[in-house]
Parts: sequence; structure tokens; C-alpha cells
Amino acid sequence: MTQAAEIGAFGIAKSFGRFLALDDVTLTIGRGEFLTLLGPSGSGKTTFLMVLAGFEAPSAGRLTLDGRDMTRMPPEARGFGMVFQGYALFPHMTAEENIAFPLRVQGRPAAEVRRRVAEMIELVGLEGHGHKRPSGLSGGQQQRVALARALAYEPPVLLLDEPFSALDRNLRGQMQEEVRRLHREIGTTFVFVTHDQSEALALSSRVAIFEKGRLQQVAPPREAYERPANRFVAEFLGDINILPVEGANGAARIEGRPVRLPGGGTGPFAIRPEYMGLSLREPEGGNAVGARLTDLTYQGAETRLTLATRGGAALVLRLPTATLPEGLEPGAAVWATWDEHRGFRLDQAGPSAREHDHLQQGKGRTA
Repeated sequence: MTQAAEIGAFGIAKSFGRFLALDDVTLTIGRGEFLTLLGPSGSGKTTFLMVLAGFEAPSAGRLTLDGRDMTRMPPEARGFGMVFQGYALFPHMTAEENIAFPLRVQGRPAAEVRRRVAEMIELVGLEGHGHKRPSGLSGGQQQRVALARALAYEPPVLLLDEPFSALDRNLRGQMQEEVRRLHREIGTTFVFVTHDQSEALALSSRVAIFEKGRLQQVAPPREAYERPANRFVAEFLGDINILPVEGANGAARIEGRPVRLPGGGTGPFAIRPEYMGLSLREPEGGNAVGARLTDLTYQGAETRLTLATRGGAALVLRLPTATLPEGLEPGAAVWATWDEHRGFRLDQAGPSAREHDHLQQGKGRTA
């Protein structure tokens, strides 16, 4: 396996004129981790990747590589692999020649180059295509060449800048599986940029969520999805139902009905659509809110329902199609239900204690 590296970022800021693209970004990327930088367009995730690569110098803060300062280290001295959004293959070279290029630049012996290229062709499943130029390869095959070229010289870190954005949905899914397999087999540190929430949740060991240049949360995918640090993260990671709560826990009400909610806190209650159920009758006990069905969208095994509560809140439910009552139509009076152990109070959900401690330690070392 490749010798993976650890990267530390402490108080990283980046300004372009008066525009602050990154603001006090602090985190550690562990050896062998698959970290995804996630956020909407303009959130700072790609700028942070360019700072890690050395293509952009931070305006403030410090970067380390295995504990050594690399803040001003040029890109070539960092030795990172890079896969660009547009592949950046040499059009006049074959797939094998593209993969061999960085090895020849390093002055590797010819026999070693041939052996390594053959290994990479097999690793990414391009047997029989090594003699072809990029114009003779499909988009997915070109992406495999780009991955093989970036991994050929066994970099300690692989940076991937939205590498699947040009691929269709089916091919994108195949390449996600390929990248996950490569990470598992090679063991190097992957830093992946995407604005696709489902892609980030499927691939990552942790996600780092950006918004307006600031790091909003760093957590494993499930923790970020089910225990978001704030309302932005909750809404960015997918459909979320948010209901105002009257009273404190133990005597809480939602739209006048007593409910039992997890934990403490005084903020609104939030719950993902898949954790809510549907009833045509008012439940005798348990958590529920009265609503009217406004729309339902058949999606095969699953149906997406939109509801408007009596108090005017909008809800989304995703339910197995086979469980829906016969003849259910928009306009029907229904009850949205949920288990008392599901959901969270938004002001209560924050970074995990371990991540919070780590962020504070990092800020203490900021240059």
C-alpha cells in the first residue's frame, strides 16, 4: 500500500481582493482518510483544495504535512496526485503514455515505468485500451486514465476536483464505486470535492461542509446527516422537516398537540422525511401533527408526499409505495407521525465533542 500522509490546516484564510473566500478553516485530514469537501457553488471548497495543492497561497494560517510545515511549499514539492474536473489528459498521447508521463518526469527507469503502467492499467480496468488516445476513449475511460496517471507514482495524497461532473448518472455511479474500490485497495489519503450531497455521503469516511468560506461541520456522513451542526447543514444535506415547538421538553407541544422529543434544547424540531409515517386517523397517543396532503410523486418503490400542516408548515415524507393507503389523493386529511426517539432540536445539534476539541486545539496552533 501507498504511504498515506496526514494534512493539518490551521486558521486558513484566503482573500481575493476584498472577497474573503476562506475564513479561519481548521481541520486535520487523517492518514488514509477519504475526506469530501462539500458545499454549494462559491462556498470555498475548491479554493481550499487549491490551497492544499499549493496552487493558491493562503492569506493567513498554516498547513502541515505529517507535522512538517508546507504552507509555502510549491506544488511539485508536495508530491500530491491531482485529478481535475476536465481530466487534463494529453490528447496526442495514448492512455499508457499519459499514465507513464509523471513517472518519466521523475526519471524512473524504463523497465519500472513499463511495469508500473501495466499495474495501473489493470488496477483501473483498462486492459485492451492502453494503446488508445483520449479521443478514442469514453468519458468514463478517460476518467480512469486520469485516476491511473495521478496514482502511478504512489502519491501520499490524492486530490480530486469534482471529477465526475461531466459524466451521466449511470456512469457517475460506476465511477463512484471505482473510486471507493481504489481508495480501499491503495490506502492513500483522498480529498474529494463535490457539490453532490448523495455522492459525498456515499463515498466519504468524513465530510467537511463549507458555506460562505467557513467550515460548518466535519463529521462522518451519518452523523452529519442525522445530527447536523446547524440549520444550513440540515437543509443542505437533503429534505428536512422543521416544526416550531411550544414549551420545554416534558411539556412540549407542536401545533397544540403534546409531543415527546429527544434531549433538551429550545429550538425548532427537525426530522428527516424517511423517519415520518402517515396515518388517516388521529393517533390515540404518540407524536403526530395534523395535515393535508398537497401532492404525491410516484418514484417506483418509493413515493414522495408533500403535506401542509394545519399551522401552515410544509412537510415532506418518503414512504414505501406498497404501504400507502388505497385511493390516497391530494386534498386528503392525514396525520404525519414519528417515533419520539427520531429527530432533534436544531439548537441542540452541534459538532461532536471530539471534533469540537480538535478544532480548538488546531486554533491554538494557528500561525
